[in-house]
Amino acid sequence: MASPKYLSIFSPATKQQRQENFADYWEFTQKHGGELFEAEKDLAKKNARLQHFKDNPVKLRTPLADPEAFYRNYVVMKDDPNALSPIILMLTSMYKFARHEWVGIKGAWDVVPDMAHSYSVEDKISRVHLAEEFCHWRLFDEMLRTCGLDKVEWVPLEPLKEWVYEQFPKLPGFLMDSPAFVTELMGVTYYFHLHSLFDKLLADEPEVCQRLHELLDEITIDEIAHVGQRRNFIGPVGMKVSKWMVRPLYKLFFADIPETAILFNIEQMVKDGESFDFNEVPEHMIAQSWIPSYCKA
Repeated sequence: MASPKYLSIFSPATKQQRQENFADYWEFTQKHGGELFEAEKDLAKKNARLQHFKDNPVKLRTPLADPEAFYRNYVVMKDDPNALSPIILMLTSMYKFARHEWVGIKGAWDVVPDMAHSYSVEDKISRVHLAEEFCHWRLFDEMLRTCGLDKVEWVPLEPLKEWVYEQFPKLPGFLMDSPAFVTELMGVTYYFHLHSLFDKLLADEPEVCQRLHELLDEITIDEIAHVGQRRNFIGPVGMKVSKWMVRPLYKLFFADIPETAILFNIEQMVKDGESFDFNEVPEHMIAQSWIPSYCKA
């Protein structure tokens, strides 16, 4: 049996190793996303890729049987989720996941220094990271449009949750870094489970299934790199805290999206997060993403 190529994301790393990996990640991300457009919160290569999808649209062979069920429940679940079709539940879960991401990056964008005032590699990385997250929100919107949902509105969360998201990026690193890392890990976990769900629910819609995979690939490849990038901020004690946080943070977050308990095995998601080591990541994603040197066997 071949030895694994990669080590756990929770593997130890010295401060020197982490500094070297910040420099390596910065070099990667400049090539990966292209020029940063501050005013648009966008990146040149990401924008071009999204425009490619928009210029070459695909659509469902059989339109959604009840799109109003989506619109009735996509912001707040009003119906019994067990009475809704799995594809509607999948689409509402995608919106709600992306909405949380969107709210979080809106708050962080105004806190993280813009590129003109980013003097450290870490600040520059953080600025580009946020721009990538805005690109992910646009890709999720395109996924919903691909499924015929072109009336989606991106609305704020409840005031208290909005406030929490606004305050989070203002916390000092020793409080923020571990939960920020775990939320990136949670994103990768969710995306891989979502990829599998596409194949299950869209077997009769091969063109749309393929397009959703392509759109989600764009996000997942970035998020794999973000997991390593966020891990770079954390020392030995913080990594122990981070691993402890996986279970409660996953459970807390997905409890706010009731669809996920029907669609996914949340316990398996938790286990996937706790054991994440890049070895199950498809090769085409590995080739386009970034992994810390201390996670390579």
